[in-house]
Amino acid sequence: MGCTFLSSPAMSPHPPIAHNTEDVLLSLCNSVSHVLTLATQCQIRYSGMVQRINKTSLKPDIGCFVLVDGGFSGLVIINFSADAAMELYRSYMLSMGMGESDLASSYTSDDVSNVMGELMNQVVGDFTSKVQRELQTYITQSQPKMIRLNKQVNLSVDANLDSPEARRVTFYTGNHNIFYLELAMDRTEFIKAVDFVPQDRPDPDALMAQARPATRPGAHAASHGNDSPDTDELLKSLGM
Repeated sequence: MGCTFLSSPAMSPHPPIAHNTEDVLLSLCNSVSHVLTLATQCQIRYSGMVQRINKTSLKPDIGCFVLVDGGFSGLVIINFSADAAMELYRSYMLSMGMGESDLASSYTSDDVSNVMGELMNQVVGDFTSKVQRELQTYITQSQPKMIRLNKQVNLSVDANLDSPEARRVTFYTGNHNIFYLELAMDRTEFIKAVDFVPQDRPDPDALMAQARPATRPGAHAASHGNDSPDTDELLKSLGM
């Protein structure tokens, strides 16, 4: 009897394309600017310069972090100033049809933290979707944790990373308020060995339109009620 062999994808005739930490960071930056611009109806942009940093940290006034794991492990942090957080919060809520009288007046409000956590969840969700589509690997994310701070707190996931690298990028809101994105991840490289076409990306406008009618201010806190064990352990190690 003859044997039938399944053909494997043809190797690319061109030099392999490698994606490194900076490429992953750029993809994350694009998710931050895209999702926040869409959600708040304000133009969010980021600096063309990337900083190499030795430590990742949560900084005043509002810090948010998410752990990712799977194809690669890492820590995503966004540090918002009070002005940046309030601008994004107000723009998001007003774009959803909320009235001025219904909005929180201070960044210390739980509603502000819950809304910023919801936006962070959307950002990282968009990022993980792109990683799966463009790099053909899979990562999971923890529940975003928003913390109001009056001093800097260093965070480290070195114990879970073989060769950690850390980067920081500056972002600007429509009113020129500043916030910072920090990424710590394994030193890794994705090399394109075969030609493939990335899967189609869902229409983000349609997804946002579907999500908005079901979103209510009271639902924000509920969405953050089930914290993952990973983030709980991290908070315990920080004494929080």
